[in-house]
Amino acid sequence: MEAPSLRVDKGKARAQDAEPTEHTPLLASTSTSLSSRDASIEHPHAQRRLYSRLLSVFLISLSVCILAFALVAIIAYSYGSHASQMPPEELLRRAFVVQGPDRVEVVSASSTEGVVLLVSARVGLDVGSVVKVKRSEDDSYFEALWKSLGRWGIRRLDRITTTLSSIQVSPRVHPDVVLATITPAPFEIPLTADPPSKDVSWLTPVEIQVRIQPTEDIPALLHFVRESWKIGYVSVQATVAQAVVHGGGLRGAGWRGLFAVSHTNIRPVINVQIPPVPGLPPPGNNHPLPNFSDLVTLQSFEIRSTNNTIHLEANATAVNPIPLDLEFVSPPLPFVIALPSPNTSSVPVAAVHSHPFALTHPNISFTVSGKVVPLAQNASSALSVFVSEYISGRDADIQITTPLMPGLVVNTTFPAPHPKPEILQNVTISNMRIKPSGTSMVASGTVHALVVLPRGINVGVNASRVFPDVLVFDGPVNPGPDTNDSDTSGNGRSPPPTQPVPDPLPPHAFAHILPEDWLPAECIAVEGPEGSGSTVAVSAHIIDVPLEVLPGREREFSNFVSKVIFGTQGAVAGVQGVAAVAARVHGLPFANGRDGEMELTGLPFQGSVRIGKKSVLDGLN
Repeated sequence: MEAPSLRVDKGKARAQDAEPTEHTPLLASTSTSLSSRDASIEHPHAQRRLYSRLLSVFLISLSVCILAFALVAIIAYSYGSHASQMPPEELLRRAFVVQGPDRVEVVSASSTEGVVLLVSARVGLDVGSVVKVKRSEDDSYFEALWKSLGRWGIRRLDRITTTLSSIQVSPRVHPDVVLATITPAPFEIPLTADPPSKDVSWLTPVEIQVRIQPTEDIPALLHFVRESWKIGYVSVQATVAQAVVHGGGLRGAGWRGLFAVSHTNIRPVINVQIPPVPGLPPPGNNHPLPNFSDLVTLQSFEIRSTNNTIHLEANATAVNPIPLDLEFVSPPLPFVIALPSPNTSSVPVAAVHSHPFALTHPNISFTVSGKVVPLAQNASSALSVFVSEYISGRDADIQITTPLMPGLVVNTTFPAPHPKPEILQNVTISNMRIKPSGTSMVASGTVHALVVLPRGINVGVNASRVFPDVLVFDGPVNPGPDTNDSDTSGNGRSPPPTQPVPDPLPPHAFAHILPEDWLPAECIAVEGPEGSGSTVAVSAHIIDVPLEVLPGREREFSNFVSKVIFGTQGAVAGVQGVAAVAARVHGLPFANGRDGEMELTGLPFQGSVRIGKKSVLDGLN
């Protein structure tokens, strides 16, 4: 029987264990058993040593963190105590620096919500001066180190967020009178540890939204403005019920938000000197507040009939009382123009709004536009008075209000043109005839005139009635001073009030022509003189209107008739007086329909007429 052959592997391959046989021992070798037992004994000891090392590292790290946190807390508390113990008013005075505003935008305005402003300015908080960490040449090594830690902490905090309750602004002498309520949105204030002392380059631009709700006590507000002008400065007290300040910004304060402080019942006093305004008396020294007409000057205006309504546009300048150069952005602001009326408090006649404008120095130029509102039935009289005053060369009273402050009424005047406009021009009487009627004389003919409106009034006019009050002269009228001081108010369809005959009588005047009622008129639009407004040609027939020979002027009348009868070309008669014109303005929206009629009274005129021989002889036959 052959013995089994053994296979031998050649090369570098690792020898494999032989398969077990009946000769293989049942127990492993002694050396293998000892190695496994030693490993099982040493394994728990290694784990304990690893856990011990990890625990030591953790405890040391925790101790360092606690120590660092405690050190930071001590530093923060030390520096924070300086700021927390300082009164808020003192903190604002010493550390809070503001430059501007640089830009003011009116976001919205209403009578219920007040005025919402977006104010852009440059601000900063000099925390270094409050917590006393500014560098000094006299600092010791430890003081310099301590202050450097404080400055490092301020730089790490970077900024704070301030949330204020509504701020009530009152006169300092009457803190119980609230002039306005200001509600600012929460805002950030950048912190600076050691800013330069001679410039403001360290300030940071910010935008703050502010809501201002003025008081409804308009008399108290006006009294404060007048008294402030008299003494020359504005002195107010602001009352803040609560102010909460925490570290970090508006978006995600993080760990910085742990630093927070709250103050209540803050009452800073603000005193601002009113700067002198060019062209006005200086504020102070008990000088009264200038009138509105002293602050605003009308440069030009246009009133035009468009699309069955009356459109208005005016350019004006206003004194800029703000010494700062700032950008101003505003939506259209509404205003209402009203006319005083003897029967009611006022009659609204126009709604206008302001256009965007810039705050330039020394004056602000701005534009307003709008249209005439539907007029009440009693508006015709007030409108007639206004127009008659204006065309008579007298400033007309108006009132300006705004829906934003319903109780505020500004009484001012609409400036009249200078020199006084000549509304009635080229007045003549054609086909004039004079004849006896019983014991008196009557005159007939056709009156012609141009109604020329002043520059800027470009409206459609239809004169339907006229009422002339005429003095007749022997020869042309010498121009003289205007003696028209009559009442300019109309009273419906009744004839306007007549003027008494001048006393003493003008030279060469011999007769007075006065109709008993309005005369129907015809009107056509014509081209007016250069630089004028709308112009219409008006004509009216006078038929047997009484011609009264003036007392003591019978001889002058006789001499004039003789000139007419015996002269080869008749004689020239001068006419002078005042007239009333009833006209409809196209697009004027009265409540009972458009194109309501209004009366223009007290219109002075003068002209001449040539009366031929036939005109008198036909009347005598």
